[in-house]
Amino acid sequence: MQNHLRQAEAVSPRTDIERTMMDQLVSAERYSPYHIFTAERWAQFRDDTPLTLTEDEVQRLRSLNDPVDLEEVRRVYLSLSRLLSAHVEAIQLLFRQRQIFFDTGDAVKAPFIIGIAGSVAVGKSTTARVLQELLKRWPSSPKVDLVTTDGFLYPNAVLRQKDLMDRKGFPESYDVGAILRFLSGIKAGLPNVRAPRYSHLTYDVLPGEFVTIDRPDILIFEGINVLQTRDLPADGEAVPFVSDFFDFSIYIDAPEEQIHRWYVDRFMRLRETAFQDPQSFFHRYSSLSEPAAKAIAEQLWRTINLKNLRENILPTRPRADLILRKGADHMVEEVALRKL
Repeated sequence: MQNHLRQAEAVSPRTDIERTMMDQLVSAERYSPYHIFTAERWAQFRDDTPLTLTEDEVQRLRSLNDPVDLEEVRRVYLSLSRLLSAHVEAIQLLFRQRQIFFDTGDAVKAPFIIGIAGSVAVGKSTTARVLQELLKRWPSSPKVDLVTTDGFLYPNAVLRQKDLMDRKGFPESYDVGAILRFLSGIKAGLPNVRAPRYSHLTYDVLPGEFVTIDRPDILIFEGINVLQTRDLPADGEAVPFVSDFFDFSIYIDAPEEQIHRWYVDRFMRLRETAFQDPQSFFHRYSSLSEPAAKAIAEQLWRTINLKNLRENILPTRPRADLILRKGADHMVEEVALRKL
C-alpha cells in the first residue's frame, strides 16, 4: 500500500494537507484508525445481500458525468448496505436497552442518520440516491429520506449582503443554526420537520418552499461540509456540531487532480444542457465559446472549489466512519472503514 502511494505521488504530487491525510489511511501504519480494503476485497463482504436495483434504475439515480453502473453497485454498495444494516440493528437494540435502563416506556424511536461528505463533483449525490434506494428495499422496508445541505445555504441576497457569493459552499455560507434545529427535530422523532428547498437551476434557496420529513427510520444527510467542526470555546460550553447527530458518516474521496477534471467536465456538459435554460443562473455561460467557458470553469475551480476543498472539506475526511476512495474512472478503488 505504501509503495502504491509513493508511486502515485511520483506521478502526481499531492498537497501537504492531502499527504498528511493519506498517511492516516495507510493500512500498514501501526496507529491507523482504519482498516483498508481494495474494492475487490470489499465486494466479498456483500455475502447474500440481494441486488434489488436494475441498470435502468441506476442510470436514473446517477448524476451527470457519473458513470456508476450496476456492476459498481454490486461491487461496492451491496457490502455497504449490509454493513449499514448491521449498524442500524445495533443502534435499535441499544435504543431498546436504554428504554429499559431509563424506564422510558414507549419513547419515540430516534431515526438512524447517515452523513455523506466530500468535494463538489466527486459523486456524493449519486452515492446518496443509490444508498437510499438500496436501504428502502431491505426486507423490513424502512422509510428512508434524503436531504441535502443546499437548502440550508443562505439565500443569494443574504450572501451578497454579507459579501459571501464567492464563498458559497464554504462553512460560513450556511445557516448552521437551521441545520442543527432540523437535525435535532429529526433525532427527537418529531413529526413533519421541514427543510428548505434549493434550486440548482436558479442557484438559490426557493423562498417559502420546504421538503417535509416525517419520522423516517433512516435519514441520509448529504453535503460537502457536514463533517465540519468549529472552534471550541475556552470555557467548555457545549458547542454542537452537525456530525454530532450522525450515527454513521461516509466521505467520498478522490485525488485532487481527478476532482478538478470531473468538475470542469461537468461544467462543460452543463453548458450544453442545463445552462441553456434562460432561467438558469449560469445561462450567461451557455453562449460562450468552448475555450472561454472552459476558462471560466477553471477559474471557478481554482478560486472557489479548490480553496474550499483544501481549507474545509479534505481536513474533515479523518472524521468519517467510512471512506470511499475513487480512481480516475470514477469507480471506487479502496474502502477505509474505521476500526471499532
